[in-house]
Order: sequence, then C-alpha cells, then structure tokens
Amino acid sequence: MLPLQNVRVLDLSRLLPGPYATLALADLGAQVDKVEDLEGGDYLRHMPPHHGPDSVMFAALNRNKRSLALDLKQAEGQAAFLSILQRYDVLIEQFRPGVMDRLGIGYGILHERNPRLIICSLTGYGQTGPLRHAAGHDLNYLARSGVLGLQGPEDGTPQVPAFQIADIGGAMWSALGIVTALYERTQTNKGKVLDISMLEANMSFAALAFGTILTGHAPSRGGDTLSGGLSLYGVYRAKDGFVSLAALEPKFWLKFAVACGIESDLSALMPGPHQAALRKRLVTVFASRTKSEWEAFGRQHDCCVEPVLEGDELQRDAQLVARQVFTTVTTSEGPLTQVNTPLTPRDRVHKGAPKKGEHTRAILREGGLSEDAIESLFARKIVTE
Repeated sequence: MLPLQNVRVLDLSRLLPGPYATLALADLGAQVDKVEDLEGGDYLRHMPPHHGPDSVMFAALNRNKRSLALDLKQAEGQAAFLSILQRYDVLIEQFRPGVMDRLGIGYGILHERNPRLIICSLTGYGQTGPLRHAAGHDLNYLARSGVLGLQGPEDGTPQVPAFQIADIGGAMWSALGIVTALYERTQTNKGKVLDISMLEANMSFAALAFGTILTGHAPSRGGDTLSGGLSLYGVYRAKDGFVSLAALEPKFWLKFAVACGIESDLSALMPGPHQAALRKRLVTVFASRTKSEWEAFGRQHDCCVEPVLEGDELQRDAQLVARQVFTTVTTSEGPLTQVNTPLTPRDRVHKGAPKKGEHTRAILREGGLSEDAIESLFARKIVTE
C-alpha cells in the first residue's frame, strides 16, 4: 500500500513548481488529476527535447497523473469543475492572487462546496504584500530574497544557478504543507488554505547565511567560507574534467594535505589573503591526476574528494545505481529514464505522463456527471480529450 493512495488531488498548476509538488504526491500514491486548458494544455508539453509528441521535461514531472482538458473561462466549465470538486481532498493552484475569484472558483466557493478541501496556493510573492500581483520567475525570486546576491565571484556579477531553486523550494514546501494539512484535518475535519511563496521558499536553502546576515554579519559574495573564501572547499580542474574538494573539518584537510605532500597548518580553514597562494598550489595538484584517480584517492584517504559527474556518467555511477535513483517509465513511445524523488518507493510501478485530456471522460464520470451532461460538454467544446 502506498502511503497516499486514498488521497485525491486536483492540480491546476503547470510548468515546474506545482507539478513537482504533485509529482511527489503522485509517486506516494495520491491520485493526481491535472486540469489543462483546451488549447495547448500545460506549456511544458511543448518545450524541447521531445519523446514522441510531448516534452521529456513534461514527462518527468507528470508521471502517475491523469489529465482533464477543461475550459475554466466558460461558465459551463466552472460548473463542471465545481460538480466534481466534492470528491477531492486537495486542490493546488498557481495563478496570481485574484484569478481564482475572477474564474468564479474562489476559495469561499470552493470551501462552500467542499468544507474539507485543502487548497494550496503556490505563487511567486504570496497572497499578500505589495508584490502579490507582480509577474516573476525563479531568478526574480532569488534576486529579491537576497539569495542570488550570495552567488558568484568576489566583487563580480551574481551567478545564475543552472536549476530552479525557488520553484523546487516552493514545490517542496507545498507538498509538506499539504501532507501536514491532511494530518490536521484528521483532527479538525476541516479544510484550510495554504499560502506558499516561492520568494520565501528559496530562502530556506540559505538558512545558515541568513543566520549571519540578520545579525549584521553579512557574508561577502565569493569570499565567505562556503562561497570561495576557502581554497579547500571548491572545484578544480583535473586532467580530464573537474573534481570537488570539501575538506572543511581539520581531520579531512590534514589527511588531504599530507597525502598530497602539501605543507599546511589549520590556517587553511580560515579565510584571508593567504588563501590565494594555497588555491594556486591546489590548481597544480589537481591538474596532475584524472577524475578516476582522484576518486580512488578520495576513497583511500577519506578526505572529501569527489569527481564532478556530467552527462551519461550519472547513470553509470555505482552510488546512484545502488540507491535506485533512476527509474524507467513505460510510455507509448518507448521507455523513459527518469529520477525518483527521495521519498519515491523504489518498487513503485510508474505510469507515463498522460496525454492532454486523456482521462476527461473518466474524471467527469467519477465526479458524478451523467453521460448526457458529459456529451453536452464535449459538443459545446467545454471539454476535450
């Protein structure tokens, strides 16, 4: 039995944040029904590269889900939506504040129809505050929160991350909020509204940095302990790629230094001008071996040295394979390799991402609509499959 297999989720989100939150829930057994518009559906379906008609990115976020294609801008679509609502435990939406009200499906109406419904609203800046209606994307939330200002070289331009920190942070806090609200409901028998801000969610990744910033000890970009101030915590070029060194504790640094023939004391663990000479020495040291040689060195001396894996190296990595990080999803276009979440049961049999509107009829039937009512919605182009 999967832990959430009796939970039903209605998902109005698209792209990355909301769909990753509901991916975590779906992998744990929740029935996630994705509501998509009639034109193109979730925008992510169309982003390259593709596996068959849909994007591999869409496939990675929407396995184990169903799809209902419904026009929420039409009164008949709103009525159908409210008709099926009573059978759901959770609704997650990602619109800007006020959009749900304009669609005629605001929080008050939703809770009137289903008092036990948990509504998770995941937005960039939250439901309150002067920026609540502002447009934004991941980079904007990182910038506004102060997290982006911590990234990059000293006295240089803040460095743009290669992945969406705020989006995934918002997804993780949404999933956690939903699970805790489900538990709370077992005691109160009432639903609630969760207001999750991606601006705030991404700040959790920099909790230690904010611990110093908020006491008036702001770290300098590129010069703090973990952002470039210590030579023994960084990335260096080997003969055939890159290697990471993270010998933060004295025992790890001394093991590394002795094994490499570097004369060093514990000043290496303190930022300062002396780090420049040490970094130059480490550049020479790391250039003398290959990535695999450094990996063997790290195992032999237990000193926090790891290769920087790239591309197809990941699927061959013994640790990732042993942990069953990768999973294969069967689709009509052939198998797809994807990544499990940390909580995904490793024996989970996955279903591929749905086609747009693939489950429209089934979801409407389960929601109590008659066959005549369903056919009328199709005839009036309120729903498609």
